[in-house]
Amino acid sequence: MAQELPFSSIPQSPENYTAINSINRMLQGLGFRYFWATEGLRKIDLEYRPTKNSQNTLETLQHIFVLSSTILNAIASRVSIRPIPKITNNFNELRAKTLRNIKESSIILNQYDDRNLDDLNIIFEKGGKQSKFPIWNLINGPISDVIYHTGQVVSFRRTSGNPIAIGVNVFLGIKN
Repeated sequence: MAQELPFSSIPQSPENYTAINSINRMLQGLGFRYFWATEGLRKIDLEYRPTKNSQNTLETLQHIFVLSSTILNAIASRVSIRPIPKITNNFNELRAKTLRNIKESSIILNQYDDRNLDDLNIIFEKGGKQSKFPIWNLINGPISDVIYHTGQVVSFRRTSGNPIAIGVNVFLGIKN
């Protein structure tokens, strides 16, 4: 039996506002949007590309997966190696791994508090050289980029004749 994928809805909001809770809520909202943007994609949707020189939907989903891995690596204090290894072309596997990366990021992030958030860095390694960036770059970098590209997937699927499910409410984080 397949394991249920996370983020078909957004968890209840925290009781207080902290940096950790704010980043975590962004991850949860991102997971919800991605879940519904990718639910029920067909082969024709995955192959859709707006122009001959642009990425198709599957290639966009592969890019989102890489970004979700970068988010997870940063929150788990792991290095993101570049160039990245080959990424699967299997949509169901790609979708599940991306959603689980976001969920694991959220779980690990909850183990921190605002006092030790500064201890986290985004670390890239390419050719044996490392580059470090503060964790705040997750917000304007990979998290924002995944939200942006998830919107592209929604647009692409609408254009290919398969809009997201009726009743998905991103404001409330539920599907009616």
